[in-house]
Amino acid sequence: PISGNPEYPPYLWRDPHNPALLVGANVDLLQHVARQLGIDIAVVYSGPWSRAQEQVRNGRIDLLAGLFITQTREQTMDFIKPAFLTTASMVWVRRDDGFAYVKWDDLKGRSGGTLVNNSHGQAFDDFASANLNLEAVPSAHQAFEKLLHKRNDYVLFERYPGMALARTLGVEHKLQMLEPPVSAEGLYLAVSHNAPCNVAELRQRLAASMQEVAAGPLPAQWVMHNLQRWRSQNEPGTLPGKP
Repeated sequence: PISGNPEYPPYLWRDPHNPALLVGANVDLLQHVARQLGIDIAVVYSGPWSRAQEQVRNGRIDLLAGLFITQTREQTMDFIKPAFLTTASMVWVRRDDGFAYVKWDDLKGRSGGTLVNNSHGQAFDDFASANLNLEAVPSAHQAFEKLLHKRNDYVLFERYPGMALARTLGVEHKLQMLEPPVSAEGLYLAVSHNAPCNVAELRQRLAASMQEVAAGPLPAQWVMHNLQRWRSQNEPGTLPGKP
């Protein structure tokens, strides 16, 4: 089975018609690749993002769809290159309560929020570990709620998933993103070292397919299509991830 972050629109989220499955741009990508390779796939909900990563480490999940490369992850997974998309991690703040920000050092001394087991790229992760005060919570919904209740000064979250979540919560007018992004990282497929299907032939075929897809317009089209799809499924004021 294949899984990923279930709270990650427009890349991944739970199918409102079948919450055991995930839908989104990453699923569109995988279905395209699976057709090319002549294989059948299912992208399943396996719990929160932290649990999905644990299950791929122990081999209960074969592949993860859409994650950054870090040194820790490379110890338990083989990453299929190239990346199929690039996603920007942003500093989210209350609209009327921002601060001067142009570089990472500007986050020092402030209280930040992030997600459990989330990454914003190895370089920023290393900087944050040494220099920043970050509190990790299980969900982006919780992180945004804490920000809005002034329990944190900022939240680190990606551009499009943050836009989708803010719209769903009906708080677009209360939040803003500070430029520039803290990082812009590639999203990759990763195969568990403990997956029975993790053989050189499969990795090579996946890499060849990914090379072709990443060079074309389809990934960006899938993102825009699924951003609209998410918006049509989630009216403001409803909770994200609920069927």
